Amino acid sequence: MDLHTLLSDTLAGHRLTPDEAAFLFSVSGQEVFDLFRAADEVCRRKNGNRVTFVRNQNIHITNICKNLCGFCGFGRTKKSPGAYLFGEDEVKEQARYAKERNVTEICFLSGVHPDFTLETYLQFMKWVHEIHPTVHIHAFSPDEIDFVARKADLPTPEVIRQLMAGGLGTLQGTAAEILVDEVRKTICPAKVKTDVWERIAREAHSLGLRSTATIMYGSTETARERAEHLDRIRRIQDDTGGFTEMVLLTYIHQKTPLYEKGLVRYGPTGRDDLVTTAVCRLFLDNFDHIQVSWPKLGTKMTQMALLAGADDLAGTMYLDDVTGEAGGSTGEYLTPDEMEYICSDLGKVLAERTTLYKIIQ
Repeated sequence: MDLHTLLSDTLAGHRLTPDEAAFLFSVSGQEVFDLFRAADEVCRRKNGNRVTFVRNQNIHITNICKNLCGFCGFGRTKKSPGAYLFGEDEVKEQARYAKERNVTEICFLSGVHPDFTLETYLQFMKWVHEIHPTVHIHAFSPDEIDFVARKADLPTPEVIRQLMAGGLGTLQGTAAEILVDEVRKTICPAKVKTDVWERIAREAHSLGLRSTATIMYGSTETARERAEHLDRIRRIQDDTGGFTEMVLLTYIHQKTPLYEKGLVRYGPTGRDDLVTTAVCRLFLDNFDHIQVSWPKLGTKMTQMALLAGADDLAGTMYLDDVTGEAGGSTGEYLTPDEMEYICSDLGKVLAERTTLYKIIQ
């Protein structure tokens, strides 16, 4: 397969196949710059020289989790040292901080506590909106929807309807990791299977609830399996148009069970991070936005990703214990001023957005 012919054809309108995406994941040496240039060209066609961010804040309600995935260093059992579960006072306190900071999006980034129910999730949103009535709540993965639906003996569309009525603004596209069941058996065996994740994402979109899409890459999957994941995401988007963006989540390995058990030796390299960004931009032709995670990559690699196809810096964040507990060390808050500095250095313009990509300023 010839790289330059493939990139030229893609820029001219050819839709990449999974086999071609798998090939692009292997690009190395000087050819990575050709790949980055092609991805940057597609990004500029869609977004000009604009880079966006949302003023958001995470709330970690609990680190107690039913899943205890192999790639995660955050989750705990109920009896583990350091396990915690916030109540009303703590959640409302975090919501007050968000309101004082002019945050427009609150993201619940927590474990899936085995005792949580649909009523629990409705209560969390009620507490937040009592303090910050206008904030957009971005929460609850398809795995969580399935979990509380089975507990309540309700069909998942009904659970989605109740959560929307209770204040849910958008659904998290997390728990996707790699949507290939053979990979999921190793890295997240307690989470929903691939077909269930897809079904719930499609149900949410059909009900008017938009969601993010995610890829957690660099653990045990092959290039072909990574491409299969992207192909499934693209097919869902073809049919529903419900994804707001693709969020890239590099595997942070240092304090995770996969690493401690010797199932992986390292996480992704810098080349892999940037190549994956570029391939996502080229393959996902029905997505406008590719989001890079600065808490996972660090600000310098994040800046380079903005030259390899990414156009969104996620958000201000304030808290990211999930990355920190896995071994990340890049900090938890990125100021809009620092984002502006990163972007202007590249000749790009920073713009604040809402969760649904309406430009605020």
